[in-house]
Amino acid sequence: MLRSVLIALWLSLLFLPFRGLKASLILFIVLSCSFILFKYLGASLRSLRATVQPLGNRIYTKGIALSRLKGSRYFVLLILLGLPFVLENYVLDISILTGIYAILAMGLNVVVGFTGLLNLGYVAFYAIGAYTYALLYAKMGLGFWVSLPLCIGLTTLSGFVLSVPALRLRGDYLAIVSLGFGEIVRLILNNWDSLTNGPNGISGIPAPAVLGFSLGGLNRYYYLILFCVILTYGVVKRIRFSRIGRAWMAIREDEICASTMGINTTMYKLYALSFGSLWAGLAGALFAAKMQFVSPESFTFMESVLILCMVILGGIGSLPGVVAGAFILIMLPEVLREVQSYRMLALGVGLILMMVFKPQGLLGGPGSRSNE
Repeated sequence: MLRSVLIALWLSLLFLPFRGLKASLILFIVLSCSFILFKYLGASLRSLRATVQPLGNRIYTKGIALSRLKGSRYFVLLILLGLPFVLENYVLDISILTGIYAILAMGLNVVVGFTGLLNLGYVAFYAIGAYTYALLYAKMGLGFWVSLPLCIGLTTLSGFVLSVPALRLRGDYLAIVSLGFGEIVRLILNNWDSLTNGPNGISGIPAPAVLGFSLGGLNRYYYLILFCVILTYGVVKRIRFSRIGRAWMAIREDEICASTMGINTTMYKLYALSFGSLWAGLAGALFAAKMQFVSPESFTFMESVLILCMVILGGIGSLPGVVAGAFILIMLPEVLREVQSYRMLALGVGLILMMVFKPQGLLGGPGSRSNE
């Protein structure tokens, strides 16, 4: 009873700055009564749940079996391929951005989900990838496909450089080092006017082209992003179930135990940070080509927090989960745009309630094995 009242009070206090004392008091009363009503209906709901649960378990089991069939995967792929023909340009643009963030989330999931290393400066690698392509075009006139390997290589090298001083750290200390690295990169981009044009950014970045055919249109660029998302998902999944991936998960569960079993934890941490950074470089180049403009304002600390929220919301260590987390956290604010004053409040409340009632994430679980 007390817990329900405290939750109602907390939500009402969050609502107070937007609608005033009277509306917050009404919300508190309504929520308190609702929680109390649900509590007294709990016995009836539990009996109904006991009746329905066996049927639900059968449906869930069949659904998992169906999702593992190759035919269902091809069906989902067919739907994704047909989306540009039915979606409006605005929704298609948001879908492209969702795909870029899905690549970022899967890359960060390698570091946080597979290896258990908290990285709060992941946006720095994203920025390095975007600015590498922008500068290679602005200074040397190189196109997207020539610049892409250089973007990926430089971000991978940056991940290696960050990992060297951070290897002896873990937990909060590693998070602080990565946070500092992210801020250093942003400040360099913001203040090195002669190279990066400072806060004004770099504009006029061309979209990629294939055999002279530009991919700048939303419909065509969507397919490029879809290909990159599928590639990222497939490669990361294969790595996860390889020897390296199992070593990462052993380090995540117990680093000391993994070390005593003969796993070179230093080397595998280097692998994780470098491999996770690789995908940020890919996403950064794709972002620069899509927006045709980059500036330091696109790579703030809040971007790192947003990407980390995608990993946590979907389920740490679950690849389908982080893709779902990217979809929710990019699409949901757009769906709630009609109530602009409240959409971030609703999003924040939803995340907190998610962590309270389902801390393993939407598709997470013990090791997240069942969701692959």
